Amino acid sequence: MRDQDRLTQLEIKASFLEDQIEQLDAVVARQQQQIDLLARELQRLREQQPEAAPLNERPPHY
Repeated sequence: MRDQDRLTQLEIKASFLEDQIEQLDAVVARQQQQIDLLARELQRLREQQPEAAPLNERPPHY
């Protein structure tokens, strides 16, 4: 394989990898947004829920 052909193949691979990295970066960014949203929702739900009785405490009807 000629040097020029090898260089062209490397440039094609590099371009493909750059596109893949950009796509993966977008996926990671979306996932982080989803994680942040879910963390806020979990915090909101925890704040709404009344304090639970300790697990070893008997319910009042005993």
